[in-house]
Amino acid sequence: MTFGLASPWAKAGLLAGLVVALDQLSKSAVRSSLLVGERRDLIGPLDLVSARNKGVAFGALSGQGWLVPVLTICAVLAVLAWFSSKPADSASWIPAGLVLGGAAGNLLDRFRMGEVTDFIKLPHWPAFNVADMGITVGVVLLVIVAEREAKK
Repeated sequence: MTFGLASPWAKAGLLAGLVVALDQLSKSAVRSSLLVGERRDLIGPLDLVSARNKGVAFGALSGQGWLVPVLTICAVLAVLAWFSSKPADSASWIPAGLVLGGAAGNLLDRFRMGEVTDFIKLPHWPAFNVADMGITVGVVLLVIVAEREAKK
C-alpha cells in the first residue's frame, strides 16, 4: 500500500475531499439563501429547494437517531475494505473517492445539525444533494469496476 501523490489512496482522498468541499459549499449556499420548504425554478424541470432529511435515501429510517450514522460508517468501512484489496493500477479509486466523499459530506451534516440538507429537486423524485450524487455515481462505478475486474 503506497501513499504517494500518485497512489490510489491519494487520488481517492483528493476526490473525496473535492466531493465534500462541493457538497458543503452548495449546502451552505442553500441554507443561507432559502428558507426550509422554499422552492425556486432553476432550469427546465430542475428546481432548487431547501429540504432537510433525518433519514437515509428518500427519508428511510428517519427518526432512528444513532442508527443512520452507524449504518453509514459501516458502509464506509465496507468500501474501504473493498478498496484496500484492489491492485495499485485499478480504477477503484474513483468509485471509492466518490462514495467516501459523499458519505463524509452527509455525515458532517448529521453530526453538526442532526439532519442533511437536500436542495436539488426533479419532478416525481425526492430532493437530493451533491453528496448523494457522489454516492450514487460511486456505487454504479463500483459495480462496473468490480464486474470488469471479475471478468479478468
